[in-house]
Amino acid sequence: MCTAATYKTKDFYFGRTLDYEFSYTEEVVITPRNFPFNMRNIDKMTNHYAMIGMAYVQDIPLYYDAVNEKGLCMAGLNFVGNAFYSGVVPNKINLAQFEFIPYILGKCASVKEAKELLTKINLTNQPYSEKMPVSHLHWIISDRDSSITVENVKEGMKVYENPVGALTNNLPFDEQMFNLNNYMRLSPRQPENLFSDKLPLKAYSRGMGALGLPGDLSSQSRFVRVAFTKMNSVSGESEEESVNQFFHILGSVEQQRGCCIVGEKEYEITIYTSCCNAEKGIYYYTTYENHSITAVDMHSENLEADSLFRYPLDRQEKITYCNR
Repeated sequence: MCTAATYKTKDFYFGRTLDYEFSYTEEVVITPRNFPFNMRNIDKMTNHYAMIGMAYVQDIPLYYDAVNEKGLCMAGLNFVGNAFYSGVVPNKINLAQFEFIPYILGKCASVKEAKELLTKINLTNQPYSEKMPVSHLHWIISDRDSSITVENVKEGMKVYENPVGALTNNLPFDEQMFNLNNYMRLSPRQPENLFSDKLPLKAYSRGMGALGLPGDLSSQSRFVRVAFTKMNSVSGESEEESVNQFFHILGSVEQQRGCCIVGEKEYEITIYTSCCNAEKGIYYYTTYENHSITAVDMHSENLEADSLFRYPLDRQEKITYCNR
C-alpha cells in the first residue's frame, strides 16, 4: 500500500511512500536522454526526455515513481482487484504495464500532452518475466498546474482530473473523491458548538476541528488523511522549508513495523518516502532505517549519455550526538 502527493510553494514537489513487506533493492536512477529502452511491441525508444526516480533496475529501470526534465511527474500505486490489462490491440500504442512510466515521461512535457497521448495507448498484460508477474497498478500524473489519475479497468482506460493531487490504492479514484464528502466538516480551526444551543459544550483541547479524521492504515483512510494534511499545509518557500514540509505531509501516512501484519513475521512498512523538486530535478528520499534526507541531483550528471546513473539507497541511520 502506498500514498503519493503533490505540493507547491515557490517550486513544485512530487513524491510518495512505498509501503510493502520487503524491498526489491530499488535505487535512485537517472535515465539520460539517449539511454535505449527496448520495448515489447513498438520500436526501441532511443531519444527521449531525461528522468530521475526510484526504480528496480533490470535491462531497463522499472520505475516506481519518476520526474522528467520538463517537470512532469508520475507514480504507480497498487490497485489490486480493479486493474485490468488486455492483449495487444491493433492501431494502438501497445505498452507493457512496466513500460508505461518511462514512455509517458520520455515523450510528454506536461499533463496536457500526457492526456493526448493516453488516448492512443493500450496497456497489455505482458509480464516483465516469469519471475515478475504483472503489477496491478493505477497512476498519478502531475505537473505544476494539474494532476490526473489513470486507471486501466475492464471497461477500458479511465482518466480522472485529480484536484487533490494525491493518490492511494483501492477504492477506485472516483469513489475515493466521493468519500471526501463525509469529511467536509473537518477543519484546522477550533470547532463551534453546533450540537445544541441548550448545552454549554466547548473545546477542551487544541486540534478538535479535525475530530473524525481517520487514523487507520487503510488506503481509503490514508487518502482522506493525506488530502486533509496537504490541503491545509503551510510552508515557507525556501527549498529546505518546502522539502521538510513535504516529508511531514507524507509522514501523516507513514506505516510502522508491526502495525500491519501480512504474513508470519512479515509486516508492511514504509520502505521509503520520496520528494522530488520537479523543477530542479532534485530527488530527495528517506528510508525506514534512515530518516536523514538524502538527495540526488539529475542535472549534476551528463543527460546526453546513453547509460544509467544509479545510486543505491543509504539505509544507515544518522544520529548526531551533541555531547560526545
